[in-house]
Amino acid sequence: MSVKEIPTKPFDGQKPGTSGSTLVIGGDGRFYSPEVVQIILKIASANGVSKLIIGKDGILSTPAASNIIRKFNANGGILLTASHNPGGPNADFGIKYNVENGGPAPESITEKIFAKTKIISSYKVIEAPPVEISKLGDTVYGPLKVSVIDSVKDYLELLETIFDFGLIKSFLTSHKSDFKILFDGLHGVTGPYAKAIFLKTLGLPESSVQHCEPSPDFGGGHPDPNLTYARSLVEVVERDNIPFGAASDGDGDRNMIYGAGAFVTPSDSVAIIADWAEAIPYFKKGGIKGLARSMPTSAAIDLVAKAKGLEYFEVPTESFGTGSDHIREKDGLWAVVAWLNIIAAANEQEKSGKLWGIREILNSHYAKYGRSFFSRYDYEEVPSEGAQKLVDRLNELIKSSSFSGKLYTSSGTGTTFAVANAYNFDYTDPIDKSVSKNQGQVVTFSDGSRVVWRLSGTGSQGATVRMYVERYVAPGAGEKELSRNTGEGLSALIDVALEISNLKIFLGREEPTVITVSAIGLSPSARVVG
Repeated sequence: MSVKEIPTKPFDGQKPGTSGSTLVIGGDGRFYSPEVVQIILKIASANGVSKLIIGKDGILSTPAASNIIRKFNANGGILLTASHNPGGPNADFGIKYNVENGGPAPESITEKIFAKTKIISSYKVIEAPPVEISKLGDTVYGPLKVSVIDSVKDYLELLETIFDFGLIKSFLTSHKSDFKILFDGLHGVTGPYAKAIFLKTLGLPESSVQHCEPSPDFGGGHPDPNLTYARSLVEVVERDNIPFGAASDGDGDRNMIYGAGAFVTPSDSVAIIADWAEAIPYFKKGGIKGLARSMPTSAAIDLVAKAKGLEYFEVPTESFGTGSDHIREKDGLWAVVAWLNIIAAANEQEKSGKLWGIREILNSHYAKYGRSFFSRYDYEEVPSEGAQKLVDRLNELIKSSSFSGKLYTSSGTGTTFAVANAYNFDYTDPIDKSVSKNQGQVVTFSDGSRVVWRLSGTGSQGATVRMYVERYVAPGAGEKELSRNTGEGLSALIDVALEISNLKIFLGREEPTVITVSAIGLSPSARVVG
């Protein structure tokens, strides 16, 4: 086989996000993924890579890929997914790079990749026919060894070492008439994984899953597991009064937990998983080494950490996800099975005969720890110039000596908030000492309320601005206050946040693209702006 050198030139916009390229190959099966797998094979073979491990048909969820990297001691992985820094004709293709620990590449690595894109003048490929990646087994491709593996097998084996599948199956079997579940794959990569977990391992009927066939265009939908884009789940759960529903995103690292009349925010979800950790064999055996949350999300997990005497951290990365140290990625299906394990354990402990589901676990948690009323407003594809002006205004306020102590009054409720502190969040990793700067603008108020703004994805296709608002209510406030509508609990703070940032003026938007809230007992239409 001959090696061909192809001239090229640097071009703009190629700075990687938090992931990128090496020896384990897979992705969400979206636009151009099969073709790119073949390109990677040609480049890898021509450039001295010794072995590629490829998910069958080029399919691997992000958590499954992280597990494969760790299990087989690979040097890293190329994940083909539009979840980060999307390109392609319809923002439907992207590349992430994970390093040898299975986690996303740190900025020190992505900056080096970015530097190479500025000076590249050619690249090598091997001239050979495509590799058959729909058939399991080993082959060679020039000097390169290629292993095509089952995309699901190793990940399922990992989950079976973590959770009490026997307890979950026993609970679901004994309550098959009054506790049904529904998982929506949103035509993303997790469909085959969900079928293996829910249908084969737990023995549930086919009706327990929907949209579990991966599709290059996600069935024409949007694979974000939130109340706007996962309407296909919400509508069926509400219509059929299903106690437990869940969804995952296109590449499998995020999740949504939703039962009839009750939605769980990621911040509440991770706090509840931490509180119930001893019900999960993995944590009962090995304990919890520490807890962490992303800076923008609510501090619900902090309260659990303090109560249990655990170390906890505030870190910069976020995207509606949950995970643990079983891999070095967020893991959507891990969180879904964790909730089923917790529900099964709660019902095993319950002596009154009352069936516990999502609502009961949420109410019990709020009664014990209080509730962080929390909402995230996503403004997608807004003008980059306006988004930058918003950030510039916030940074000016942060620097202003007169901002601290300033009073803002809600035009809707008349409630007044006093600014206590404002800062731009920077993070220093306690392990490798790497520094992540400008992770978001934060304003705190004297009553403990907090608002965070984050800008991402600036470029020719626009930007995304996310605004997070949080107000804490202590458990002593009583059930009525703790179970209030999230919109009621946050309306005054949202008014003030919009006034401080001039968001509507800068972005030219009256409403966000998506609103994510924590809510109990509301109709779905009360929670979403589409």
